[in-house]
Amino acid sequence: MKAYERLLKYTKFAAASDSTKETCPSTPEQLDFGRALVEEMLELGIKDAHMDENGYVFGTIEANIADWNGPVIGFIAHMDTVRDVPFENIKARVIENYDGSAIVLNEEEEIILSPDEYDSLNNYVGQDLIVTDGTTLLGADNRAGIAEIMTMAEILLASPEIKHGTIKIGFTPDEEIGRGADLFDVDSFGADFAYTVDGGAFGEVEYETFNAATAKITIKGVNIHPGTAKHKMKNASLIAMEFHSLLPTAERPEHTEGYEGFYHLIDMQGSVEKATLTYIIRDHDAAKFQDKKDRIKRAAKWCNDIYGEGTAAYEIIDSYSNMAPQIEPHWHLIETAYEAVTEVGGEPYSIPVRGGTDGARLSFMGLPCPNLGTGSHNHHSKLEYACVQAMDSCVAALVKIAEKYGAGIKS
Repeated sequence: MKAYERLLKYTKFAAASDSTKETCPSTPEQLDFGRALVEEMLELGIKDAHMDENGYVFGTIEANIADWNGPVIGFIAHMDTVRDVPFENIKARVIENYDGSAIVLNEEEEIILSPDEYDSLNNYVGQDLIVTDGTTLLGADNRAGIAEIMTMAEILLASPEIKHGTIKIGFTPDEEIGRGADLFDVDSFGADFAYTVDGGAFGEVEYETFNAATAKITIKGVNIHPGTAKHKMKNASLIAMEFHSLLPTAERPEHTEGYEGFYHLIDMQGSVEKATLTYIIRDHDAAKFQDKKDRIKRAAKWCNDIYGEGTAAYEIIDSYSNMAPQIEPHWHLIETAYEAVTEVGGEPYSIPVRGGTDGARLSFMGLPCPNLGTGSHNHHSKLEYACVQAMDSCVAALVKIAEKYGAGIKS
């Protein structure tokens, strides 16, 4: 089966994670998807395929080299999708031989995927694209990665002439809500190194991530009848707006790129008596990241100085750190991926990751884990799409990486 066919099959699983739930996985639909993946892995010949009590799916492709004692490489992807974009009843279709023009995803709702707005489409003229009807996401983040890992497994298990060492496969729940690595048992996984297959275009080899935190601001107000409110009322919603105005407008996601960090307001609730603001804070540079967290604290202090102590409270929780320092001592991971992409006809490149990946957390848990592209774009969007041929190239690169580590690459 081709990777894109697997992606189409996986779209039937409405397995979005849910940050409001404390279970692992956070939604039962992820268990349904995990069980289906275990069944598929067993059918491929991965004899130890299983899902653990926390919804993580694992399996091993045994080495086909006699007396193998070389490095064990892993490949990891996540099963969940985001919830804040419609994720149910996905209607995916394949556009064959894309001609470079605007794609009408949904004529009735006038939803168009245009190269004028998304210039990545220009790279795929003459190739086949997987899109939706414009009313839901596609779920290529990260089902494209799962599909490519499974297709790699099928190729290796059916091709004894491709020599490789022991290979570990892992599919995680709840990555989109920042919990994908929480209960990942690195020791039991048994890999020396791994790659997450959770990026964008084919050829991406990523090893620099944001430093990340979540900040929740709680504003306490005082409510009283507006007719007698003078010098008495403190409107928490208005104070929350003032708090937000103390953060730099130029450091919002819509104004940043590359190595530029940001404050991203993801939720705002408010009344006169109480208001809350929730931000995600990101920066590749550790010092600038700390400055951003300190600015949150100073803004809260300003509110307290103006409106009285106890008006503004904050909680800042670190999520993950830039994994570059954890990858650099194992630079063979990057060199091997570059060689593999080149040898299957691609042009490897590295860009700073401007999003989360399980690999960031896993790298600090003792499993160095850079990230590879999947041949998909516009993640977390109704305009998400993937390229059939790019997915094939990603599979070829994974096979090549497995083959190279079978030759004993390790430092």
